[in-house]
Amino acid sequence: MPAILKKRQTWLLKTEPSTYSFKNLLKDKQTNWNGVRNYQARNNLKKMTIGDLALIYHSGDEKAVVGISKVISEPYPDPDAQGGDWVQVDLIVFKAFEKPVTLSEIKATQSLKELALIKQSRLSVMPVVEAHAEILLKMGKTDEN
Repeated sequence: MPAILKKRQTWLLKTEPSTYSFKNLLKDKQTNWNGVRNYQARNNLKKMTIGDLALIYHSGDEKAVVGISKVISEPYPDPDAQGGDWVQVDLIVFKAFEKPVTLSEIKATQSLKELALIKQSRLSVMPVVEAHAEILLKMGKTDEN
């Protein structure tokens, strides 16, 4: 198991690059992940803990996993929400993928056929099991430190 994955849950966060891209996170160094208004995605946010990793996936035209962020806060109320118990977490940039991993590559990889990104393509916050995270890191030629 790569050192980067030890004792951490991994998540996949989808974003439209024109709204907030991984390049924005590289520049900002830190952000809050807010605005999630899907109950299942919210429930996944609520399960995040400090130190978890989040793979950033660009939706839209790009359709690729492009980098890794790290969760640095417990979930807390999203101040932009109008009612309900919507939450957000704070993230810091961890590292960019050397090679973005495209959705077509993911779909063509038999060992990723059960990845939530394929099975629940509209969900914006989803867990990634360790085996899938390892494969995605390898495909992205990501240093495992």
